[in-house]
Amino acid sequence: MPDSPNPEIGFDVPARVGMALEEVQTPCLIVDLDAFEANLVRMRKLADASNVGLRAHAKMHKSVDVAKRQMEIGGAIGICCQKVSEAEVFARAGFDNILITNQVCDPVKIDRMAAFCHPDKRIICCVDDINNVADLSAAATKHQAIIECLVELECGTMRCGVRDLDVLVKIAQAIEAAPGLKFTGLQAYNGRVQHHQSFDDRKGVEADVVAMSKNAIAALREAGLSCEIVSGGGTGSFTFEADSGLFNEIQCGSYAFMDADYGRIENADGQRFDTAEWQNALFLWTSIVSTAQKGRAVCDAGLKVQSVDSGLPVVFDREGLVYTQCSDEHGIIADDAGILAVNDKIKLVPGHCDPTCNLHDWYVCVRGGKVEALWPVSARGKAF
Repeated sequence: MPDSPNPEIGFDVPARVGMALEEVQTPCLIVDLDAFEANLVRMRKLADASNVGLRAHAKMHKSVDVAKRQMEIGGAIGICCQKVSEAEVFARAGFDNILITNQVCDPVKIDRMAAFCHPDKRIICCVDDINNVADLSAAATKHQAIIECLVELECGTMRCGVRDLDVLVKIAQAIEAAPGLKFTGLQAYNGRVQHHQSFDDRKGVEADVVAMSKNAIAALREAGLSCEIVSGGGTGSFTFEADSGLFNEIQCGSYAFMDADYGRIENADGQRFDTAEWQNALFLWTSIVSTAQKGRAVCDAGLKVQSVDSGLPVVFDREGLVYTQCSDEHGIIADDAGILAVNDKIKLVPGHCDPTCNLHDWYVCVRGGKVEALWPVSARGKAF
C-alpha cells in the first residue's frame, strides 16, 4: 500500500480499494485477479505433471506481491531475477531461493550480492568467465557466505554463455575449487525462441537446446561434476525443457500476465496462446481524450506508459478498434464506426509486459469490476 497515510487519487495512486473500475485514474496497469490466478494454477499443474520445479521469473512483474502469489497459489519453488538490485528487493522481502539469471561481474554488485547471501537464503548466479570466479570467491569469503553458481551455456540466444565445452568444464571446476562458492549446475536458456509463432519452429530450435545441454551435462559428468540444477525454458518453450528429462527447473515469467506478443504464438494444435493456453491478466487501462478527427480516437496511453519493442498494444474485447500508432503521451486508435467518445475507457493488452511493468508504480488489482488491492511494482527501476 502507499507510504502516505492519506494517498491522493490521481497523484499518489491511481485508485483505492473498493473503487469501481470505471473510476480508476488512467493510464495505469490493471490486473484481472481471476485470470491471473487461473494462469498460476494452470502453470502449477503443468509443472507438477512434468515433475519439474517452477522458478518464476520476477523480472517480468518486479512485484513482491505477485511473486508471493506465484509461490503460494502457483507452487513456485523460488524465483529468478535479472539484476542484483532487483534480487535484493526480493531478498529483503523474505524470499530465500533466488537465481540471478545473469552474470555478476562488477565489484560493487558482487559485494552487495554476497552481503545478502545469508545462511537462510539460497542465492545463485550465472558465470561464463573463469576470471569472474576469483572475485565472486573473495566476496563470499569476506561475507562468510556461500554463493551458488550455474555455468551458463550459450544455446542460441547469442547473448551470454559459453559454447566451448572444455571452457565450460574449466569454469565449473574453478567454481567448485573456490572458497565460498558452490558449483550447482547449468543455465541453458534460449530467449530468441520464446516468441517464434510456429510451434514446430520452436520445437526444432528447442531440440538443439536440449542436445547442447545434454552434451554439456555429459562433459561435466565426465569431469566428476554433477548438476543439481539444470535450469532454462520460458513461457514459449517450457514444455520442451520440461519433457526433455534433462531440465529440472523452468524459468517462466510472462505466463502469469501474458502480453500481445506472447498471445500470438501457437500451441501444438495451431491455436493462439491467449485463447487456448493462457488468459490475458494484465491490461493498460486508458481513457479517450479526443475524437475530434473522424474515424480516429486518441487515448492517454503513449510511449511513457508502455513498451512497444515487441509491437503495439491490442485493444481488448472491442470489435473494430485498432491501436495504430503512439507518441510520448498519446495513442491513436482507428475507430471507423465512431463508437468511442471522450472519457470512454478501454483495456489495452501491452505488446511486451516486462518493460511495460517497469514503467509503472502500481498494479490496480480488480475482481468483479471492483478494485480489490493495490500492489506496488516493488523493484521498479532496480536496474543495477
